[in-house]
Amino acid sequence: MKHIFRGLSAKPLPFDYQIRRSQRAKKTRIVVTGAKIEVVAPPQVAERKIHDFVYAQRDWISAAVEKMQRHRQGIAKLAPASYGDGAKIPFKGDYFPLIIKPSALRRIKIEFAEENGFIAHSPDSTVAGHSELIRVALIKWMKEQARAEGHRYIKLHADKHRLTPRSLRIKTQKSRWGSCGVNNDINLNWLLIIAPPSVMEYVVVHELCHIRHRNHSRDFWELVADHLPDYRQRRGWLKQHGQSLMLGL
Repeated sequence: MKHIFRGLSAKPLPFDYQIRRSQRAKKTRIVVTGAKIEVVAPPQVAERKIHDFVYAQRDWISAAVEKMQRHRQGIAKLAPASYGDGAKIPFKGDYFPLIIKPSALRRIKIEFAEENGFIAHSPDSTVAGHSELIRVALIKWMKEQARAEGHRYIKLHADKHRLTPRSLRIKTQKSRWGSCGVNNDINLNWLLIIAPPSVMEYVVVHELCHIRHRNHSRDFWELVADHLPDYRQRRGWLKQHGQSLMLGL
């Protein structure tokens, strides 16, 4: 939704932004990422005050957006430029070749074997024009794999400290790797399936520990460490490679 400042001068803003209410927020703050501008505010702050705050910070926001765009242009993308025969597909921290095979199927079917890589069974023997269809099919397949792996890591860690989520949802997110809702619903970014498995495991454990601690206190990190003593190395991978990962397939 596009929010327009409606103060005395009713001047429009040159950008869109979203408002997110947070019980944990003590004051209104602005978060600028490559995908969006988000204003995080406590529930009691009036929407008009939020708009006024954004308008007052408009120059800083515009500069931050420009800086982020310049930075993103220098980030290396993990995905191939196109999805033709022989393309290298990132998956679980490695790259695997893509083989396209003609098929009598009506839709593209993705198969994977670690020794051979990805096979896209295409309903047409010609590759031209199928790059986007194959990309979409790969994303759907990877979301299914992310769901399966997420459940596996939850099963592996949940019982240790009775950190049982109500549900697991796989989402497409542009700025977050995971979240834990107020009802203990865990959301995971499907792009984690592209990262090394240890990284996805870390994010799952991170969100499970938020069931006990709704913050990043010392107790929270001690609980994470009890599950994963090497969590700092796993978190470090995300800090180093996360922006490339966020560019997706």
